Amino acid sequence: MDEINVFFQQLVSQITPLEIIIKGMVIGIVASAPMGPVGVLCVQRTLNKGRAYGLVTGVGAALSDILYALLTGYGLSFLYVILDNQTALFWMQIIGASIMFIFGLHTYRTNPMKNTRNVSRNKSSLLQNGVTGFFITLSNPTIILLFLGLFTPFKFMLPEQPFFMQCIGYLSIFGGALLWWFFITYVVNKLRERFDVRGIRIINRVIGAAVMLGALIGMILIYTGVWSLH
Repeated sequence: MDEINVFFQQLVSQITPLEIIIKGMVIGIVASAPMGPVGVLCVQRTLNKGRAYGLVTGVGAALSDILYALLTGYGLSFLYVILDNQTALFWMQIIGASIMFIFGLHTYRTNPMKNTRNVSRNKSSLLQNGVTGFFITLSNPTIILLFLGLFTPFKFMLPEQPFFMQCIGYLSIFGGALLWWFFITYVVNKLRERFDVRGIRIINRVIGAAVMLGALIGMILIYTGVWSLH
């Protein structure tokens, strides 16, 4: 156990704040990009009510994501500590990459049109729109599996990570999520006259294919030892 702790201390000392920020931003974008119920709702609100209403829906979803990211991060830190051999850590990374692949496949095959709902043109308040985005995302705890699949291959939030580095990491996830919602609402708003909600399926397939490809590359790098906790 002492050897594992020393190993993680040495590994953490090699990780820079910039690396944490980049990883966090990527995780935040990947976690937010698939067009699930809240993604479709964000697009519909952007089209029916205006960009601000779609954006605050995404902000609410991003806040919910952070709660699940915290649960995943601290849970993984506990698992890393109790695991006392490198083989178990290796298989954790392989499992994480496999979860990413399954998630990408599910995203590719899912028809987001099933998540469409009637959206009232009554704008209500920005706060109300943000709150609904938060609770819709919060009602889907399976996102923990997605964060598990992202955290382990990325070597994100390892034990012995200083508190300020943890803060930077989780804020970066939130920043990545916000960047995605800013981007998607901007595109939908600009193309509102030509945008068809059915086009969301194309977005899902592109995202799903990219995640599957990334997972396969990750598994190869982990298996060959290029990208691992060894």
